[in-house]
Amino acid sequence: MDADRRDPPDGELVRRMSEGDVSALEELYSRYARAVYSFAVRIVGDGLVAEEILQEAFTRAWQQSGRFELARGSFASWLLSITHNLAIDELRRRQRRPQRASTVDITDVLRGEVDVSADVEEAAEMSELRALIRAAMDQLPAPQQRVIELAYFEGLTQREISATLNEPLGTVKTRMRLAMQKLKDFLGTEEGARH
Repeated sequence: MDADRRDPPDGELVRRMSEGDVSALEELYSRYARAVYSFAVRIVGDGLVAEEILQEAFTRAWQQSGRFELARGSFASWLLSITHNLAIDELRRRQRRPQRASTVDITDVLRGEVDVSADVEEAAEMSELRALIRAAMDQLPAPQQRVIELAYFEGLTQREISATLNEPLGTVKTRMRLAMQKLKDFLGTEEGARH
């Protein structure tokens, strides 16, 4: 947000976390726990399971913090990727499918519930992040948006997406690769412009 912001940036907190600084983990948890929980609930549809995923996501972030590379993306996207993988693993373990993507608005992924104790700056930052994600998704052609939604919100494999859309597997793989590259480029450019 502002250049004179007192809170340390995520990258610095992750660096400190990789050095064993528990207070850095606590700060990142306070910033992103609600978003991670909300994202997990949207995928698994179960609040108790989402709480377990939340704890495991931050445990893995702590354990793997030395592997995080700011140049490859934001901490939020890295953490949500960990969360996504844990949630999909849980669904596959239970042989269940998540909620249909048509019932999920991607802009709600990071919203969570309104926290009355959250300060105005945090609320503004989350709103900005939601708008950034929506803008990134809006840059994708509809077929690329659809494969991302099927993969990330329904937990389908590329082969399952191919069958669902009645499209060749190669087409699905290409759409997925192009969509992910466009999202990475757009979000990386926007993140750089914000700091």
